[in-house]
Amino acid sequence: MKHAVSFQNKVVVVTGGASGIGAALCRRFGREGARIAVMDMDRKRTDAQVAELDAAGIDAAGFPCDVTSRGQCEAAIAEIIRMYGGIDVLAVNAGITQRSPFVRTDPSVYRRVMEVNFFGALYCARAAIKSLIEGGGMILVTSSLAGVSPLIGRTGYSASKHALHGLFESLRTEVKPLGVHVMMVCPGFTKTSLQERALGGDGSVTRHPQSTAGKVDSPDRVAEAVFRGAAARKNIVVLTTVGKITYLLHRLAPALYERIMAGKLASEIDMDTGSH
Repeated sequence: MKHAVSFQNKVVVVTGGASGIGAALCRRFGREGARIAVMDMDRKRTDAQVAELDAAGIDAAGFPCDVTSRGQCEAAIAEIIRMYGGIDVLAVNAGITQRSPFVRTDPSVYRRVMEVNFFGALYCARAAIKSLIEGGGMILVTSSLAGVSPLIGRTGYSASKHALHGLFESLRTEVKPLGVHVMMVCPGFTKTSLQERALGGDGSVTRHPQSTAGKVDSPDRVAEAVFRGAAARKNIVVLTTVGKITYLLHRLAPALYERIMAGKLASEIDMDTGSH
């Protein structure tokens, strides 16, 4: 199959690249001949991912990094540029989620979610932007349907993803004339370990099970859609049938969307607003 953009020998950096959607992105772009830089805070998982990619004949290297640290992001990106000579694609994918009603969520949880999802992406993009401009590169942003529509019980997560759209869609208007493309990615419910580590209102991992709407996607299907979207230089990729319906319904009939969404997902959390 012929693609509009070739990723052969391109340097592709993936944050949160040791598991879930990030790991799938590494595999998918690697199969096209890209050189993969895996950034992840889990050193053991990073090493295991690099070994797996190497075994598949993919040129890969690992760069342990906590994206909440501006210094670590800048150091990792600088090392990648030193090693490869530049960055062609930056996939800002590292993330964390939260499931708890607003009235029971400590402000520290919002700060933590923003530090990972928003500032982690910002730090990496800021560190890589000069290299991306020099090479006419691309930024791929893992957002969510929660970044384009409300999602009950996830005010912190949704806020962080909305912030990503504000930042990177505005950035697109600045860097497009310089040859840099920015693509937003909005997966639906996807089977990854992210949901197993969702924060509750007190900052600990929540025990409430996750509810879903529609078919749960796989990381590999998400990665395939991202790859195809990047090859076609799309501005946004919205995944799954339910996701596409959600995206349109919220724009055309927001009140109806909110009723349907709340009805399907409210049962996963205790929405009691009493004092605790």
